[in-house]
Amino acid sequence: MTDVCFYFEVHQPVRLRRLHLFNMPQDVDYWDHAKNRAIFERVSNKCYIPTNKLLLDLMEEHPEFKVSFALSGTFVEQAKKFRPDVLESFRALAETGRAEFLEETYYHSLAGLWDDHAELKAQIQAHRDVMEKELGVRPTFYRNTELIYDNRIAKTIESLGYLGIATEGTERVLGWRSPNYVYAPAHGESKIRVLLKNYKLSDDIAFRFSSGPTWTEWPLTAPKYADWLAKQEGHTINLFMDYETFGEHNWPESGIFDFLKHMPGEAIQRGVGFSTPSEVVERHEPVGTIEVPFAISWADTERDVSAWLHNEMQQQAFNTLRELAPYVKELNDPAITHAWRLLQTSDHVYYCTTKHMGDQDIHMYFSPYESPYQAFINLMNVIVDLKHKVFARLRR
Repeated sequence: MTDVCFYFEVHQPVRLRRLHLFNMPQDVDYWDHAKNRAIFERVSNKCYIPTNKLLLDLMEEHPEFKVSFALSGTFVEQAKKFRPDVLESFRALAETGRAEFLEETYYHSLAGLWDDHAELKAQIQAHRDVMEKELGVRPTFYRNTELIYDNRIAKTIESLGYLGIATEGTERVLGWRSPNYVYAPAHGESKIRVLLKNYKLSDDIAFRFSSGPTWTEWPLTAPKYADWLAKQEGHTINLFMDYETFGEHNWPESGIFDFLKHMPGEAIQRGVGFSTPSEVVERHEPVGTIEVPFAISWADTERDVSAWLHNEMQQQAFNTLRELAPYVKELNDPAITHAWRLLQTSDHVYYCTTKHMGDQDIHMYFSPYESPYQAFINLMNVIVDLKHKVFARLRR
């Protein structure tokens, strides 16, 4: 029997205020608190609260049903500040024992792309601490920011003792092979296992559900989708998507909650089970290895890291933050370090893309800016100000 492995990314960035170099705050309070609260309140009411309740109901109705989440540290911070009831609803899911919480970078950052993985390890440790403190769980499975993965990242995560790591099931890596099996990294006698997103079936829910008649399979119903799942072969069908798929990206009027309510039962009737990532990799041996010398992700049509490093603006912001690392660590000021890491959150450079066609439309949907150039100017204003503050304090 092939099991479904449902994984949801739960993340909110800490968005920046509109700032100029001539009106910077005396401290490092660069954040748009009003906008962050408003967005978190909206998504909580549309997605987090109703979807968590629905999942709890599904677990009560179907003892076989299981899900997994990765909550970024920035999400947890804002939940504690703006909507403690949201965090409490995730605690209720954790207490069922049928919701696995995965490890990731606390700041949802691109630190895995740095030459030195010391910062990546520090953010993973910070995330581990907040998961233990707020949810009472100690994650055993890792998913990197936006499923970014390469050989180096796999080695680092293996060295930290995790059972497995998730990434995108792109043909650039798999070729003719199926994403529905467990794989291992192609480096020696690796103990860590790799789960690959079945992007076609995942995107049918995440991106095509509300497409309307332009999609030949619309409308997507629970029985139809369960039929597709039942026809799949392999160890696991990895359905990885943003949690905001439910209620925010696909509005309730689209029927997305009705779909989620009925799909697990329809799947179970057809002999499809549900497992968490750690269960999958403990249950199955790898059928082969994957060699990934270049970074891949689940973003955009290329499924590489061009969503964040496509143009010179993005590269400048990324490199300036990375080059600040030794100075921030030397200063060792908690407020400065926290601000520096919040600026590493991948969303900030994501807003600066100048890619074209459908990818640009997706970037602009998430962006609070009118253009990628405005996003870059505001981001660099803040980065430059933080840099000046760091060097000024080091000279004291």
